[in-house]
Amino acid sequence: QVQLVESGGRSVQAGDSLRLSCVASGRLSMSYAMAWFRQVPGQEREFLAAIRWSGTGTRYAHSVRGRLTISMDAAKNTVFLQMNNLEPGDTAVYYCAAESSRQPLTSSHVRYDYWGQGTQVIVFS
Repeated sequence: QVQLVESGGRSVQAGDSLRLSCVASGRLSMSYAMAWFRQVPGQEREFLAAIRWSGTGTRYAHSVRGRLTISMDAAKNTVFLQMNNLEPGDTAVYYCAAESSRQPLTSSHVRYDYWGQGTQVIVFS
């Protein structure tokens, strides 16, 4: 079992930056992939970025490439999502996820086995 706890979500103004954190605990291994998704009520969960727990390799959604950066601190069991130049359209609940399939990094939410509870980000214009 893997437990994920997100934090860092809050209300910000358009143009601001924000860094979300996800602390992982449990039976993790270097083969795990970690990802960030977001969801707006009534819409599909949207993939943002993924990274291998070993730190080798990242994948980004085209829609956010250049504004969002995923990174990790393995010593602290923490994955980060740095978000710059935020827009009102970034308002959503942001989720951290993990999967252990050893397959290439995936953007498909159905492939992820473990999810955090989410952290709310609100961007005012």
